[in-house]
Amino acid sequence: MSRAVLSIGSNLGDRIANLRLAVKLLGDSVVLASGVYETPPWGDPDQPPYLNAVLLASDPGAAPRDWLERAHACEAAAGRVRDPARRFGPRTLDVDVIAVWDADDQPVIREEPDLVLPHPRAHERAFVLRPWIDIQPYGQLPGHGWLTDLLNAPALADEIAAMQPRGDLPLEST
Repeated sequence: MSRAVLSIGSNLGDRIANLRLAVKLLGDSVVLASGVYETPPWGDPDQPPYLNAVLLASDPGAAPRDWLERAHACEAAAGRVRDPARRFGPRTLDVDVIAVWDADDQPVIREEPDLVLPHPRAHERAFVLRPWIDIQPYGQLPGHGWLTDLLNAPALADEIAAMQPRGDLPLEST
């Protein structure tokens, strides 16, 4: 497998430092990083706002499970603690594997208990779609279509209106 889109978000601690840590830990596999957006919490409104971004990563030797393991390693390094009672609760760092393409540039489709590709709710989340468009304006979410069409869904209008670009917070880790 060779290419992955990863969504990164943080709403606890030094949010931008947490995002930069993910970029640093993913290292040379990061090809492109979107701008950073401040967004209201999704799923559980009783928590601080998030900073969100999307990364395009590439590693010819990485399989889908490798991307998931790298995502979990980034979260652990940022001190993420999973609260099973609060699925969409606050977190120091959340790294989701949104989509993976194989060496032949074909989308990977998986449905395993801990890894579903493409991400089953990415098409419903402006905080994934909008930053992704920053780095792939003509991108498509496998099985769902063009990112721009998905982002223009009426159901996402309020979420898009509440997003704030944070050009003052670049993802460079230096």
